[in-house]
Amino acid sequence: MRYIVFDVETPNRANDRMSAIGITVIEGGRIADSFFSLVDPETHFDRFNTQLTGISASTVQGAPNFPALWQRIAPLMSSGILVAHNAVFDMGVLKKCLQGYGIPWKATAKYLCTVQSARRLLPGMKHSLDVMCEHYGIPLDHHKADSDARACAEILLRYLQSGADVTQFIRTYRLT
Repeated sequence: MRYIVFDVETPNRANDRMSAIGITVIEGGRIADSFFSLVDPETHFDRFNTQLTGISASTVQGAPNFPALWQRIAPLMSSGILVAHNAVFDMGVLKKCLQGYGIPWKATAKYLCTVQSARRLLPGMKHSLDVMCEHYGIPLDHHKADSDARACAEILLRYLQSGADVTQFIRTYRLT
């Protein structure tokens, strides 16, 4: 199985644009590749989001907008099962970016959520990314898309190494 683990940061509470994306690829039971980019969301930044992520309008100056970035990452995002920690959020931002810019992709995408998986595999504990990383001893620079994607990938690898059948957690997300 090939998993495309991703995390996005957003510039404001609308959650319809991204200001950063981190991608970590799992193939053959190991981390095989990674990618990170700031993204010019072409919209305003809320103070809360800037404080949380450290990303502001000046930070993304000169970064590609989503359509330019998508040309580069579409083949990667199409090459496996998408994975995110609290995947409904990240999948929703991706969907809104695609729709907002009128970019056709595919009607549905297979995805796996490491939070939903954790609720079944590790009941009785909190499943936030920072708590899961502490549980597994995974380094985390929280709310940094590359670190969050890498940490989520490491969590998925821990599930796989424990013998968990994560295929039971794969769902379909409607993108259109």
